[in-house]
Amino acid sequence: MSAPLVEMRGLSRFYKMASGVVKALDGIDLDIRAGERVILLGPSGSGKTTLLNCISALDTPTAGTYVFDGRVVPRSDAEAMTSFRRQNIGYVFQFFNLLQDLTVLENVLLIQEIAGGRDEARARELLALVGLEAEVDRFPSEISGGQQQRVAIARSIAKSPRLLLGDELTGNLDTATSETVMQVLIDACEAEGITTVMVTHDESLTKFATRVIRLDSGRIVADDAMQA
Repeated sequence: MSAPLVEMRGLSRFYKMASGVVKALDGIDLDIRAGERVILLGPSGSGKTTLLNCISALDTPTAGTYVFDGRVVPRSDAEAMTSFRRQNIGYVFQFFNLLQDLTVLENVLLIQEIAGGRDEARARELLALVGLEAEVDRFPSEISGGQQQRVAIARSIAKSPRLLLGDELTGNLDTATSETVMQVLIDACEAEGITTVMVTHDESLTKFATRVIRLDSGRIVADDAMQA
């Protein structure tokens, strides 16, 4: 069996507060293999978003090791961490974060430019992949919330990440739209060979996962494979 894409051992993230030390993560051991669709569940304050931010190298763990595809992820070199994120990580947020004065197509092209490779044909292909080929010239204010989140998915995939992370990415959507967006996300990532890790509070979305990890008080309390 090949080595995991993500390997974390003894990962901790502590915060010093006036009231004492808060253990947001308290000794996490975690492997994620290429192609998995992982959902992180847990109550507010359980550490799931902190874990996601450590996976993305947006946050620096207090202790422990993080190896991505066989290489140690830098912990104290901000420039190296930025380079790691740019080369490997895509991120879809709860709020769509689209630029309102750019069209749907231009929002995707901008990310390509930042990543160093503008390719309009590829951008159009990704928008077609998420079902928005007819909306490329519209502005975000002219499409629905679900469609805007699909643009955000296409935009995140445009940089060809190894790993796509989502933080409550359906939190602003109704149930029917949430399911549509999740299916679009899963189909797009499978087509592109992208591993996914998502934080949600919505138990109904676990059916889209191959694996569900539950956290509480900064620790993993359950780690279950889902039936196909």
